[in-house]
Amino acid sequence: QFTTTVLSCEAAELLPEGGGEPVRGFHVVLEDTILFPEGGGQVGPSGGAGGSALHFVRAAPPPGARVLLSLDWQRRFDHMQQHSGQHLITAIADQMFGFKTTSWELGRQRSVIELDTPSVTAEQVEALERSVNEKIRERIPVTVRELAADDPEVEKVRSRGLPDDHAGPVRVVSIEGVDDNMCCGTHVSNLSDLQVIKLLGTEKGKKNKMNLVFLAGNRVLKSIEQSHSTEKALTSLLKNGPSEHVEAVKRLQSNVKQLQKNNLNLLRDMAVLIARDFKNKPVRSELFVLHRKEGDSEFMNIIANEIGTEETLLFLTVGDEKEAGLFLLAGPAEAVEKLGPRVAELLEGKGAGKRGRFQGKATRMSRRGEVQALLQGFIRQQSPEA
Repeated sequence: QFTTTVLSCEAAELLPEGGGEPVRGFHVVLEDTILFPEGGGQVGPSGGAGGSALHFVRAAPPPGARVLLSLDWQRRFDHMQQHSGQHLITAIADQMFGFKTTSWELGRQRSVIELDTPSVTAEQVEALERSVNEKIRERIPVTVRELAADDPEVEKVRSRGLPDDHAGPVRVVSIEGVDDNMCCGTHVSNLSDLQVIKLLGTEKGKKNKMNLVFLAGNRVLKSIEQSHSTEKALTSLLKNGPSEHVEAVKRLQSNVKQLQKNNLNLLRDMAVLIARDFKNKPVRSELFVLHRKEGDSEFMNIIANEIGTEETLLFLTVGDEKEAGLFLLAGPAEAVEKLGPRVAELLEGKGAGKRGRFQGKATRMSRRGEVQALLQGFIRQQSPEA
């Protein structure tokens, strides 16, 4: 918390991050602030305009009023750990392998450093992680100093250059004996405050760049806690120890694949039997309707192939009767071409067809009865008696 004085207060609007109507309030400039404006890869609770930090509030404090600022210390300390961790990783990666950092992002759960290199080996990641944690154990101080823009020392400081509109002193964050960097962000005062850094590996980034993913400080502890909870749950479900979890899951995957294969074969056999049963009837109906909860497009097409569609109109569906599913309309080409789009419309789905087949997805399987009534009406209209 911090008490300070209001210098100015003006009416303003704030656009919500998720979109929507602007929120009416006030932009307040204070004599000093402990809130950090966004920038340099680090997020913050307020924005800035020129050299002044603008604080958006709903009620208008009068100029000259004393106000109390309060911030979420856990969130601030987390950002300090991740940001100082990034400085340390960036400096050591450059010293060890010549990997330059081109940008970084402080994420909600993990942070990412973009390295100007097309590849990073697992051995390099391991060596980098070992080296940065050695620096943490050395309890190296992290200090902040301000230099005049024309100070010769500025030329020795690592940076990507100053903004064109920069005015005033240059803020330098130093990790003693390791790194000097121009930075406006929040940092720990000693590397020991980082506790530990865990490099989670690399991901392909932009062209010829790699993204290095990392956790620092309390995020490492939270990650371990989450992993341990998952491990305990798996131990209970799989009925074996953590060292056997991977093999147990592989066996389950193998069993599932075999069951899926067996189920597919049974569905194929069932489709053939259903079609043969229909064909063996003394008098065939001009309309064949079938619905099964279990099945797929192949199941329906096997039935259509076995029955043949020159004389019979087939309406086949698979899926949950109260939810979404698949449908197939098969039969004389002219009839299917005419009825297919109407069937899809009734089922509130989409489909396409050619050569006497129209199939697709349905979102309202509960309307199958309406489709059946449509098809029966069509057949009656086509009969010689009609």
